[in-house]
Amino acid sequence: MNNSSRIFDLAYRQAQLWPDHDMFSSKIDGEWKFTKTTDYIQQIRQVSKGLLALGVKPGDRVGLVCESRYEWHVIDFAIQQIGAVVVAIYPNITDAEYQFIFNDAEIELCIVSNKNLYNRINGMVDSIYSLRHVFAINEFPDSRSWSELFEVGQDTSDQRLDELSDAVKETDLATLIYTSGTTGKPKGVMLSHKNMVSNYLAAREVTKLVQGDARGLTFLPPCHAYERMVIYTYLHIGITVYFAEGLEKIGDNISEIKPHIMTAVPRLMEKVYEKIIKTGSNLTGSKRKIFDWAVEVAAEYEPDPSKRSVVYNMKLAVARKLVLNKFYDALGGNFESIISGSASLQGRIARVFLGAGLPFFEGYGMTETSPLISVNNPNKLGLRIGTVGSPVLDVEVKIAEDGEILVKGPNVMMGYYKNQEATDEVLKDGWMHTGDIGVWEEKNFLKIIDRKKEMFKISGGKYVVPAPIENKLTESKFIEQAMVVGDGEKFPSALIVPNYASLKEWAQDASPEIVALSKQEFLKHSEIQKKINQEVRSANKFFGNWEQIKKPAIILNEFTIENGELTPTLKKKRKVIAENYKTEIENIFK
Repeated sequence: MNNSSRIFDLAYRQAQLWPDHDMFSSKIDGEWKFTKTTDYIQQIRQVSKGLLALGVKPGDRVGLVCESRYEWHVIDFAIQQIGAVVVAIYPNITDAEYQFIFNDAEIELCIVSNKNLYNRINGMVDSIYSLRHVFAINEFPDSRSWSELFEVGQDTSDQRLDELSDAVKETDLATLIYTSGTTGKPKGVMLSHKNMVSNYLAAREVTKLVQGDARGLTFLPPCHAYERMVIYTYLHIGITVYFAEGLEKIGDNISEIKPHIMTAVPRLMEKVYEKIIKTGSNLTGSKRKIFDWAVEVAAEYEPDPSKRSVVYNMKLAVARKLVLNKFYDALGGNFESIISGSASLQGRIARVFLGAGLPFFEGYGMTETSPLISVNNPNKLGLRIGTVGSPVLDVEVKIAEDGEILVKGPNVMMGYYKNQEATDEVLKDGWMHTGDIGVWEEKNFLKIIDRKKEMFKISGGKYVVPAPIENKLTESKFIEQAMVVGDGEKFPSALIVPNYASLKEWAQDASPEIVALSKQEFLKHSEIQKKINQEVRSANKFFGNWEQIKKPAIILNEFTIENGELTPTLKKKRKVIAENYKTEIENIFK
C-alpha cells in the first residue's frame, strides 16, 4: 500500500501509528461516544464490499448527500478505496440543482442522511435517468438503509477489495465537488487524491498541535472542500474529530468539548461577537464602563508586536485581566487555532478576538484549489488583519496586470467535469485564474479586494468594489447584512438588512414611542430610516466620493440559503437578490 499518497490511506496510517486512538466522537443519547481507528476501518471495508456487490466499479460516480456526521467519513473513504468517485453534494440545495448534478455526474447509487432527503431524491427518479439505488443512513419505515450495504457485501472477498485499493493512483480522480453556482449552473470540480493530499499536508503547517489529547470540533458540511480538507488534516495529525450537534448547539458543544481547533465562517464569528457585546450591554455603572473600555482597547489590537507601544501593551494586559480573558474562557479556554474562510471578517471583530487572546486566523481558497491557497500562519510569517496571509506550502501566487489572483501548484484541480470550455477559461499555462482581485501587502501578505465579476462601473466610469463597503457597513451593530448595487447608475447604493434586536434596544431610550410597533412598521419608521442613514454616513467616511452609498433601501428579511439568496457557504447570490428586490432597486435610482 502506498504511504499516504491517496486520501483514504489516512485511515490505515492511523492504524499503523495509533491503533487505539479515538478517531471520531459523536453525541449519542446525551453522551459523547468514541470510534477507534480499527472500528472505523472495519466499517469502511464493509461499505466498500457492499458497493462492489451492487456493481459499483472504479471510476463510477457515487452520490453522498449528508450533513456533518461520522457516517459521511465512513462512506467517503469506502467509495474512494475501490477507485470510485465521491460526488459530495450539499444537503440544502434546490431540486433543480440536484437534478442537474445527478444527471451531469451520471450517478447510479446515492447515499443520503435522512428521511426528507431520501424522499426528495426518490421523488426525482423520473428526471434522473441514471439513478438505480438510494440508501439512507437514518433508519425509518419503507426505506433502504445503508446497513443493507453491510449485508450485501458479506460475500465480497478481502482480496478483491485490496486489489482494487492497491490499484488506485494518486493522480486518479477522487472526488467531484459541484460549485455552489453564484452565477449560472454548478460546475463539477475534479480533484485528484494528489490535489487534496498536497493541500492537507500544507494545512498541517498552520498548527503546532500533535497527536495525543488534541480535540477538533467540526460543524460545517464536509461536502465543502474547505471543511473536508481540514478534517483530513485532523486525521493526518491524529486529532480526535468531534461532530457538533448542529449550529444551534455549537456553544454548548464548545463548553463540553473544550476544543483546541475548529474552523468557522465569518457569519458565525459575527454572531459570537454580537452575543458577547449584548452580554456587556446588560451591565450597568462602572462594570459597563470597564467592559466598553476593554472592548475598545481590543479593537485597537495590532498583531505585529513591533507596532504596539509599551503603553498599549499595559492597557491590553489590564483589559485582558478585567474582561477579555473571559471571552477566551467562554469558548472553552483551550483554543490553539480558529481558522476562518469563505468570506472576509470585519476588521474590528478580528481585532477584538485577537486582542482577547483568541487565535483567530483568516485564510483564502476555492474549491478549484482543493481549496487552500493562503492563510495567516502564526508559525511562519505571522498574521496581518485584513489579509488572508501568505501562500501555503508548494503553492505559487501571482497578481496579473488587471489585478486578478493567479495560482499554481499541486492543489490546482484537474479541470471541470465534462466541461472543457469552462476549464480552458480558468486554467491557462498551468495557472488557475481565480476571478478574485487582490494585492500584496508587505510583500508576503495577500489581500482580497473583491470578486472580479462583482466589481462594477457607475455611469461616470469609476469602478466600485462591493465587498469592502459591505464589510464596513456591517461593522455597525445596527446593520445585519448589506449588498451594494448601482451598476451603470450615477451612484452606488445598498440594500440594507437592519439588526432588529439592536435597533429595538436603541429605540428604548432614543424613541420609546415606536418600540411597540410591529416589526414591519418599526423598520419602516422615519426614526429607524434616519438611524440607518447615520450608520451609512459613518461608513462612507472610509471611501472615495464615487464609492459613497446614497439612498439605501431597508429590507425587512435576511438573505438566507432557504430563499435561494445565499449559497450553502453563505456567499451572496447577487443576481438572485437583485431580482428579488428589483422594485426596491429601481426606486433607489428613479
